[in-house]
Amino acid sequence: MRGPHNILRLARTGATFERTGAMKVLLDAYEAPPLLRMAARVIGWPLQWLGLKGDPAMPPVTRALTALGPAYIKFGQIMSTRPDLVGDELALQLRVLQDKLPPFPVEAARQAVEAELGQPVDTVFSEFSGPVAAASIAQVHQARLVDTGEEVAVKVLRPGIERAFRKDVDAFYFAAGFIEILAPFSRRLRPSEVVKHFDGVVRGELDLRLEAASASEFAANTEGDAGFTLPEVKWQQSGRRVMTLGWAEGVSMGDNEALDAAGHNRVALGERVLQLFLSHALRDGYFHADMHHGNLKVAPNGDIIAYDFGIMGHIDEYTRRVYAEILYGFIKRDYKRVAEVHFEAGYVPADRDVDEFARALRAVGEPIFGMDATRISMGRLLSYLFEVTERFGMETRTELILLQRTMVVVEGVARSLDPRINIWQVARPVVEDYIRRNLGPRALARDLKKTAMVVARFGPRLPVLVERAIVQQVTAEEAALQRSRAWVGWGLGGLALGGALGALAVLVAQ
Repeated sequence: MRGPHNILRLARTGATFERTGAMKVLLDAYEAPPLLRMAARVIGWPLQWLGLKGDPAMPPVTRALTALGPAYIKFGQIMSTRPDLVGDELALQLRVLQDKLPPFPVEAARQAVEAELGQPVDTVFSEFSGPVAAASIAQVHQARLVDTGEEVAVKVLRPGIERAFRKDVDAFYFAAGFIEILAPFSRRLRPSEVVKHFDGVVRGELDLRLEAASASEFAANTEGDAGFTLPEVKWQQSGRRVMTLGWAEGVSMGDNEALDAAGHNRVALGERVLQLFLSHALRDGYFHADMHHGNLKVAPNGDIIAYDFGIMGHIDEYTRRVYAEILYGFIKRDYKRVAEVHFEAGYVPADRDVDEFARALRAVGEPIFGMDATRISMGRLLSYLFEVTERFGMETRTELILLQRTMVVVEGVARSLDPRINIWQVARPVVEDYIRRNLGPRALARDLKKTAMVVARFGPRLPVLVERAIVQQVTAEEAALQRSRAWVGWGLGGLALGGALGALAVLVAQ
C-alpha cells in the first residue's frame, strides 16, 4: 500500500540521511535550490536522532543505504548503473556499495530448500555447509549432490525478503510522488520512473528461476568462447526461492598476488575479459551487466569464470550495429561518419546540423587519442559522447547507459590486471570482426534473406492481407468523407437557418 502510513518509514529514512551526511551530498548532486536546502535542514536536523548511525568509515550515501537495510542497498546498487540519473560521482560511490549483510541461520536455509524442492535436504545434498556469502537478497551455501557427488553452490533467498522489499518499494513510490509534487524541478529526473525501474529489477531478482534462465541463456550464447566458462544450472535442484549451480573453483580476479602465485598471465587475462565483454555485447546482444572483480574468478586452467546473473543487459540487433559503427568511427577517427550514424539511427533530431555535430564529436575523440595508452578509456569516451548527444537533443537510452556503465567496470577490471593495457588496441579486432560480419554486402544479403523468409511465411495470405488493408483504408477515407459532408451539411444548414432568421428579423422590423 502506498498510502500515508509510509510517512513514518520515510521519516526514519530522512533522519538517517541527515544523520549520516547523505542528505547534503544528494542535495548538492541535484543542485537543489536554497529554499529546499533550508527546508530539509529545518525538518531533518531535529529528527536526526530517529536515524540510524551506520558505519562512519563509509562515504555518506553508501553509509546511509547500508544502515537502512537490504532494499536500500539494492536500490543503491541498481542506481550505480544509472549515472544519467544520479551523476557520475555519486554512481562511482554507489558502485563500491558493500553488498554484505549478516548471514541468516543455516537451519532457515535448509527449511527454505525443503519447502521449495519438496523433499528433505539430506535426500538432495549429501553435504550442506553454512553460508559462504551473504548478500542483500540471498546467501550462498556450498553443497554436494547425492546423485552425482558433484560440488554445487546453492543460492537461497532470505526469509521474508519479498515482504520486506514490498514494504520498502511501496514507501519509495510514495516518496517519489511526494517529491514530484513538492519539488517540481525534480521531475526532469523522473523519480517515479526510477522507482519503477528499480521495482522491475528487484521483482526479477526475487524469482531465482529467472536468474537461472539468464545463466542458461548466457551459457548457450558463450559455449564456444575460448577461455570462458560458466557454472551449469541444476534445474532439478532449483526453484523460485532456491537456485543451484555448479561450484566455481578458482582465484578471485581481484587478487593479483594469488593470480601471480598460481602462474596466470595477467596481461592476457586483462585483454581477454575486455574482448569477451565486447563480443557478448556486439555478437549476442546479451551481456553480463555486473562484471566486477567479485563476480569473476580464474580457474586453475586459466579460464575466466563468471557468476551472479541477477543483472543482465540486452541490446537489439539494430542498436548493436549502430553502436559498432560509432565505436569503429572513433577508432578510425572518422567523426563525420559517426555523426551520420547518429542521424541515420534517429538518435539526433534531423533538424540539427550534421557538420556541427561532427565537430563536437571531434572535440570528444581527439583529446582521448592524444592520451597515453594507460589513460585511454572507452567508457570515458561513451560518457563524453552521451553528454554531447544530449546537448544535440538525443533522448536517454537506458540500454546504452547500462552498456557504458558495464564498459567502465570491465575496463577497471582489465586495468587492475594490466595497468599498461591499451583499450582501443585490444577492442579493435572485436569491433572490426563484427563490422565485417554484420555490415556490408554479406550482411545485406543475409538481411534480404531474412526478409524473404518472412514474406514467404505469409505468402499465401499476402493477397488477402493487402486486400484487407486496402478495404480498411478505403473504408476509413469514406467515413472521413461522410463526416466532412455531414459537417458541411450542418454548416450550410446553420447558414441557411441563420439567413432565414435574419430575413425574418428584417421583416419584423419593417
